[in-house]
Amino acid sequence: MLYHLFQWFKQEGFKFPGSALFDFITFRVLLAMLLSLVITLVFGKRLINILRRKLAGETVRDLGLAGEQSKKGTPTMGGIIIILGILVPTLLFANLNKVYIRLMIVSTIWLGIIGFIDDYLKLRAKKIAQQKGVKYVKGDKDGLAGWFKILGQVGLGIIVGTTLIFNSNVKTWREYTGTPNAMDSTIKTVQVNGKIKHFVETKEPITTIPFLKTHEFNYSKLLPQALRGYSWVLYILIVIFIITAVSNGANITDGLDGLAAGTSALIGVCLGIFAYASGNFIFADYLNIMYIPNLAELSVFIAAMIGACIGFLWYNSYPAQVFMGDTGSLTLGGIIAAIAIIVHKELLIPIFCGVFFVELLSVTMQVSYFKYTKKKYGEGRRIFLMSPLHHHYQKQGYHEAKIVTRFWIVTVLCVVLSIVTLKLR
Repeated sequence: MLYHLFQWFKQEGFKFPGSALFDFITFRVLLAMLLSLVITLVFGKRLINILRRKLAGETVRDLGLAGEQSKKGTPTMGGIIIILGILVPTLLFANLNKVYIRLMIVSTIWLGIIGFIDDYLKLRAKKIAQQKGVKYVKGDKDGLAGWFKILGQVGLGIIVGTTLIFNSNVKTWREYTGTPNAMDSTIKTVQVNGKIKHFVETKEPITTIPFLKTHEFNYSKLLPQALRGYSWVLYILIVIFIITAVSNGANITDGLDGLAAGTSALIGVCLGIFAYASGNFIFADYLNIMYIPNLAELSVFIAAMIGACIGFLWYNSYPAQVFMGDTGSLTLGGIIAAIAIIVHKELLIPIFCGVFFVELLSVTMQVSYFKYTKKKYGEGRRIFLMSPLHHHYQKQGYHEAKIVTRFWIVTVLCVVLSIVTLKLR
């Protein structure tokens, strides 16, 4: 809103000292991150006190893990802090006319509401049990039904997929090596470093394949020639799968103090670099990656997300004063997935979201193997001491803080490797 206010002042002929700085994305990126940190740090404590008064405390199952009983009563639903830290700076400093900003605002609110309802229903079940004087035992069916959360994630996937396919403002530029037709409006001629280059503007469902020189892949090639006119259906299904998988991966990862928040902040740095590079024509041409008009503005949103995650860590690091709950974890996972799809780096998700991927994979492997061995041998067997993977290391005697720190280090390595793919082919 401040961005639009200063733009209006400029059109009307009013000049304020420093107002021209709002024309620079880098300045607004820094402002968004700083304001996000201030919001989460200043208002975080107040929200924690409100949640504590409202009996929004976590109930912990007895899993035999070190330190788990000390977490009882810790306020949950702290994801509200993260969401506020993302939305307020974005609304103030981003250009709200850009389709990518609007899409990410919708994504944040959409999954935030689903996570909030899930957390609220769990807390209500606990409160009702206490009012009846019955001992409350946390169960999987206290919150939203699993199918309802999946339905919400599918709904967001449809919104993101259809927007990227059908919105007229969503386009990519690819270098055109043929002889340009002067009548073709999709051909853009640009002078780069003294050389004339031609680019074709396209809306085809394209992604980036890491480590390959010919690194662009069109999803329509997965279909027979006769069905390629319906490639948008395939693309939307892929988007739905990615958003559902990453959102659930982040949700599963949120099991130790600071793990999901710290990991998400590091992933946000990676996505911010991708968004800024692809949204800047000079950088995109130098790195030989697709140029995506209007994408650089998304860096403001990503900066707010990074700031919100770091600010939340002030209260969520070991020993945690608040948990993000599904309100935060589902939202962060969905945001990360949506941004990765927007910047056409979804095939890199298993790398820069390596921790999310391994955590989700460990649960899938554990459950599948247990069911298989129970059916075959009459007794279920396990691959890990406990899943998700972070609980396996807890069972082995590692301290919670050490596990989190090492998972952060692994994420840093994964992020660096992902960034290297911009040039290493």
